[in-house]
Amino acid sequence: MGGSHFRTTAPIQQGYPRPPGGSTYSNLRRIYLENFTTRSRLDPQGNRSSTFGAHHSFVRGNTMGRYLAYTSPAKGHLYPVLPTLLELQRRGHQLVVYTLASEVERLHDLGFEAFPLDSAVEERTLDDWQANSPLNALQAAMQTWIDRARHDGPALLGAIQKHQPDGLLVDINTWGAISVAETTGLPWATWCPYFLPVPSRDTPPFGLGLSPARGSLGRVRDHLLSSIIMREYNRALPALNAIRSSLGAPVLKAVSEIYLRAPLLLYLTAEPFEYPRSDWHSSVQMVGPGIWDPPIPAPEWLNNIDKPLVLVTCSTEFQNDGKIIEATLQGLANEELFVVATTAGVDPTSFKAPPNARVERFLPHASLLARAACVVCHGGMGITQKALAAGVPLVVVPFGRDQMEVARHVQVAGAGVSLHKGKLRPNRLRQAVREAMQMKAGTQRLAEAFRKAGGAAAAADAVEALHSQFLRPLINYQ
Repeated sequence: MGGSHFRTTAPIQQGYPRPPGGSTYSNLRRIYLENFTTRSRLDPQGNRSSTFGAHHSFVRGNTMGRYLAYTSPAKGHLYPVLPTLLELQRRGHQLVVYTLASEVERLHDLGFEAFPLDSAVEERTLDDWQANSPLNALQAAMQTWIDRARHDGPALLGAIQKHQPDGLLVDINTWGAISVAETTGLPWATWCPYFLPVPSRDTPPFGLGLSPARGSLGRVRDHLLSSIIMREYNRALPALNAIRSSLGAPVLKAVSEIYLRAPLLLYLTAEPFEYPRSDWHSSVQMVGPGIWDPPIPAPEWLNNIDKPLVLVTCSTEFQNDGKIIEATLQGLANEELFVVATTAGVDPTSFKAPPNARVERFLPHASLLARAACVVCHGGMGITQKALAAGVPLVVVPFGRDQMEVARHVQVAGAGVSLHKGKLRPNRLRQAVREAMQMKAGTQRLAEAFRKAGGAAAAADAVEALHSQFLRPLINYQ
C-alpha cells in the first residue's frame, strides 16, 4: 500500500471494525445493501443515487469517485488533510470540501469545489483558554464540540443531498457529521491530526502530559487517572447521544467511542512519536503527518540572514499564548541567532522586535524550517510535526488543549525540550533553546519514521481500498 503503515493484526480488508462496547457495524453493511430495495433516509422517493453518487460508480482502477470532505473550523484540521485530498485529486477523483469561509477561495485555487461551513459552526469558537484548570479546559472544549455538533450534522446531511458523493471524509472533531456519516451507508473515513484521545492499556490517559508508565505502580497510576479522565469526558455523553439519536445514529456507551465509528481512521502521525500500543483499533491507520503550507513565496529578506534561525510561533486558534514570543524575543536578543516570530492568532503589533528578530502575522513555515536550528512553539501538532519532519528540534511551551501531550511526546522522543508555561522566563527559554539545539538525532529518527509511514499516498491508497471494499458485495450481487 505505497509504504503505508498497516499493523499485521488489523488490515482493512475483512468486514468492518468493531467499536468499543461490543456493538458491531453489521447494520452499516445491511443499510448499504438494502438501499437497492428500500428507501434511503436521504431520499424519501427511494432513489438509489441519493445514497450512492448519481454519476460516479466507484471501482478502483476504472471509474473515479466523488468525495465529500467536511472539516471543523480550524486551519489545524484543514491543512493536514490537504495532502491527502490533493493526492486523491491527482489520481482523478473529484473533491468537494466544506471548510472555513476564509479558506474557500484558496481551495478553489487548488482545483476543489469548496463551500463555507454553516456560520453557526464557525462562529462557535474555542474558549477553553479561559479555563482555570486542565479539567475545566477539557469541559469547555467538549462543550464546543457538542455545540457545533448540533449544526454540523444537519449541515453534512444537506451537503450529501446536494452533491450526492460516492464517499465521505469527515473531521474527527465534527461529532454531528460523524453521526450522520455512519447512517448513510456510504463508505466513509475520518482523519485525526492530533493524538488520539482513546484509552489504551499501554499508554497514560490522554490530556495530562504524562510519561509512559514503568512497572506495576505506573500501570496502577494509569488505570486510576484514566478512570478520572474518562469520567470527565463522559459528562458530555447525554448531550452527544441526544444529538446522535436525533440524527438516526445509535447511542454510545462512552464519548471516546465517537473517535472509532468510521471503518477507516486516517491517523496523521506515526510511531514512535505516538506511543506504541498493542491494542490499536482495527480502523486506525497511521500514515504520518499531513504537511501543507499555502503556496506563498519565501520573503526576500530571508536570504540576507546569516545566523542560525529560530522560528517561534503561536496558535492559529487564539489561546492567549503571546508570552511565548515575548520570552523568546527577550531571551535570545543577545544570542548569535536570528528569531522569526509568526504570531497567528495574536496581534503582531503587540511585540517589539530586537535587531536580531522579525515579527509577522504569518509566513510560510516550509521556507523557514529549511533554515531553522530550533522551533519554539505552543505544541500544536501542526507546527510540531512540521518541525520534526524537517529534522528541527523543538522547545514546546504548552498552554492547553492537547499541547501538554505533544510536549511530553517530544521530550520522550528525545526531539526537544518541554518548558512549563508557569516557568516561562527569558533566561529559562534561552537555556531550553540551547539544550534543544543539541537534540538533532532525535528529530532525525522521527523524520525517518514519518517518511516510512507513507504520507498522502498511503492515505489515498487506504481510502480507495475502503471504497472498493464497500462496492465488492454489490459487484458480486449484480
